[in-house]
Amino acid sequence: MLYLGKINSLRILRNATCGMFLGDDGDQEVLLPNKYVPEDLDLDHSIDVFLYTDSEDRIVATTLTPKILLHQFAVLEVKDVTKFGFFLDWGLEKDLFLPLSEQKGKLRKGDEVTVCLCLDEKTGRLFASAKINECTDRELTVHEGEEVDLLIDRKSDLGWQVVINDRYTGLIFFDKIFKQLRKGDKVKGFIENIREDGKIDVSFPLCQRSCRF
Repeated sequence: MLYLGKINSLRILRNATCGMFLGDDGDQEVLLPNKYVPEDLDLDHSIDVFLYTDSEDRIVATTLTPKILLHQFAVLEVKDVTKFGFFLDWGLEKDLFLPLSEQKGKLRKGDEVTVCLCLDEKTGRLFASAKINECTDRELTVHEGEEVDLLIDRKSDLGWQVVINDRYTGLIFFDKIFKQLRKGDKVKGFIENIREDGKIDVSFPLCQRSCRF
């Protein structure tokens, strides 16, 4: 099966004038365009590729690694603004679309926005959503004291909002911050407190608290 928005390990099926056709264990195949075909690639070998759709909604493969994978979060730059939504730079030739219906607040070209990569099951299209809380899990599987991966999202009146393990949102209070943070930073942290309402407070490892920046 081919998985859109993810890294797939696929077999090389055959050469074509426009590239190489790759396939899985089933009967599905996808084109890897010539510009992405490594020089030392041979038939019957396997290759890791990212799958997405082109401007004609055809599934295509690339050896480029995007800045975000399916159901993950990232901070991306707005490259263009249209009346239907926004186009974001995610490291591929075809920009990632953020529909107006999935945006919160105003955006301008050059702005950075925290989004989740989603898949429309009906159309088979990948899209970005800035509705962070709607993209996170409701059931908590983290525990107090657990080390976690953090994506720094935005400042609030109390501290920095973060995305935890690509699954939850949390908050680092200003009085718990002992280093300079910027939107889009990826850092390690610890679950300090899980409140009764399910909100999560995060802190940094003790080794990062010895000096201030």
